Amino acid sequence: MISHRTTCRVIYGDTDRMGRAYYGNYLRWFEMGRTEMFRAIGMPYRSIEDRGYYLPVSEVFCKFSSGADYDDILIIDTSLDNRVKAGMKFDYRVLAENGEQLIAQGYTKHAFVKEDGKVVRPPKFFREFVNNYQTSAGS
Repeated sequence: MISHRTTCRVIYGDTDRMGRAYYGNYLRWFEMGRTEMFRAIGMPYRSIEDRGYYLPVSEVFCKFSSGADYDDILIIDTSLDNRVKAGMKFDYRVLAENGEQLIAQGYTKHAFVKEDGKVVRPPKFFREFVNNYQTSAGS
């Protein structure tokens, strides 16, 4: 399994009148986790686009366990679910800075889409990269 952790700070603009992180920002943090995971494994999202493929979100789910407040440091734990064959599924856990308190968890599902808008299976270059990465990482 490919997984990655990144951190971010809740800025004032992320909060509502009560000083709590606005729920819509969790999807942005999911994207941040996914983007940083791609970068960390050596395949930045831009390199996928440069080959003529895009990964639009086809489904999203988020369950909140506790809230995040202004100035909190969050850990975004992202992993690629290998069981999905037709597209991609990423699982996320947003944790408090201590790494133990679960703030939210969820997933996003993505289709591979060519520049012409047609949905396709994950391309060979991507499947091979993921397989090679998992093998070298001992997953």
